[in-house]
Amino acid sequence: MDMDDVVSSKDKIQLEEKLATEAADQTAHLISNDPWYQVGFVLTTGVNSAYVLGYSGAIMVPLGWIAGGVGLILAAAISLYASILMSRLHEVGGRRHIRYRDLAGHIYGRKMYSLTWALQYINLFMICTGYIILAGQAMKAIYLLYRDDGVLKLPYCIAVAGLVCAIFAFSIPHLSALRVWLGVSTFLSLIYIVTALVLSIRDGINSPPRDYGIHGTKATKIFSSIGSAASLVFAYNTGMIPEIQATVRPPVIKNMQKALIFQFTVGNLPLLAVTYAGYWAYGSSTSTYLLNSVSGPHWIKAAASVAAFFQSVIALHIFASPTYEYLDTRYGRDKGNSSSFHVLSFRVLVRGGYLTLVTFLAALLPFLGDFMSLTGSLSTFPLTFVLANHMYLMVKRNKLSPLAKGWHWLNVVGFSCLAAAAAVAAVRLIIEDSSNFNIFADI
Repeated sequence: MDMDDVVSSKDKIQLEEKLATEAADQTAHLISNDPWYQVGFVLTTGVNSAYVLGYSGAIMVPLGWIAGGVGLILAAAISLYASILMSRLHEVGGRRHIRYRDLAGHIYGRKMYSLTWALQYINLFMICTGYIILAGQAMKAIYLLYRDDGVLKLPYCIAVAGLVCAIFAFSIPHLSALRVWLGVSTFLSLIYIVTALVLSIRDGINSPPRDYGIHGTKATKIFSSIGSAASLVFAYNTGMIPEIQATVRPPVIKNMQKALIFQFTVGNLPLLAVTYAGYWAYGSSTSTYLLNSVSGPHWIKAAASVAAFFQSVIALHIFASPTYEYLDTRYGRDKGNSSSFHVLSFRVLVRGGYLTLVTFLAALLPFLGDFMSLTGSLSTFPLTFVLANHMYLMVKRNKLSPLAKGWHWLNVVGFSCLAAAAAVAAVRLIIEDSSNFNIFADI
C-alpha cells in the first residue's frame, strides 16, 4: 500500500521523518539531508559531465540530423517520465526504499533483489569505466597540444586518472559530502562546454560545407544506429534514482520530482547545445572527444581539457557512491566515525581496490562509444525503462485503468526488445574495435 493511501497531508511530513530515521539505520551513509536543488545539481552534474563532449561523435555521427536530433529530445522526454515513475515508488509498503535493489526485493522477492543488484552495479561500474577513459583522453589531449612525440600514451593517462579519482574518493565519505564540489563541478562543466560550443560555432561558420552522411556498409549502419539508440538513453539516466532520492529532505517524492524537472529542463540545455553545435561544425568527421576537433588557441583548449579531467573525477564519485555505500555499510560500519584512522584505512583499501579494477578495464579496452552503448543496453534500458514501468504496474495495478496498464506493458515489452537488440549491436562494435586495435590501445 502506498503511503499516500494511509495518511493525511497534515501528517505526511511527520511520517516521512519517521521513515527517514528508520532508513538511516540501514546505511552507514548520510540520508534525508539535502535540499532539492542540491540533488538537482547532483543529477545535472551527471548529465553535463565530460561525456557531453562525446555525444556529437558517438550519437549524432551514426544517427544523423533527423534521428539523432529528434532522438535526443525524445530520449529526454521518456527518461523524465520513467524517472518520475521511479521517484513515486520511493515510499512503498510503509517504508522508504533507499536502494534500487531494496525496492525490487520488496516488490518481487529475493531473486529479483539479486538480479537488480547485479544489473545496477554492472551499470555503475561501466559508467565509472567511461569516466576514467574520458579523464585519460582529456589528459592526453592536453599533452598533444604541446608535444606529439608519442611518449605519453592513453593507457598511461588512464592510470593517472585512476589515481586522482582514488585520492578524491578517499577524501569524500559519502554522496551528501560533495556539497561545495557540486559547485566546482558546475564551474568546470561551464568551462569545457562554453569552450567547445564557442569554438565549434566559430569553426562551423568558417568551414566549407560539411559531410553529414552516415558512412559504412548496410550492416554497420544498422548496428551503429541501434547502438547509438542505447547511447541516447545512457546520456540522461543514472540508474540510481532511489539512491539519489535517499539523500533528499522530506517530502522526498515532491522534492525529488523538483530535482528531476530541473535536470531535464535547465540541466539539459548545455548538453543539447554542445552536441548539436559539434555535429553541425564537423559533420561525420566529429571526434568522440569534441575538443580534439575544435581549433583555437592552445591555452584555451588546454584549460577546457583540464576542466574536463577534474569534472570527470567528481562525476565518477557520484556513480561510484552506491558501491561505496554497500561496502561501507556491509564491512566498515563498526570502525568508528568517518574521519577515524580505521575508517580512512578501510576506505583507502576498499575504494582503492575498486578503482584499480575500473582503471584496468578502462586501459584494457578504451573504446568510449562502445562502453556507452553496452551500458545503455545491458543496464540503463532494463533499470530505467523496463523495471520502472513493471514495478509501477505491480504497485499500482489496482488503481490503473486498462488503457494505463496497456501503456505500461507496451513500455515493458518495447524497451525489452530494444535492450536485447542494442546489446547485440554493442557487443559487435566492441569485437570490431578490439580486432582493429590491440589491448591497451593508444587511440
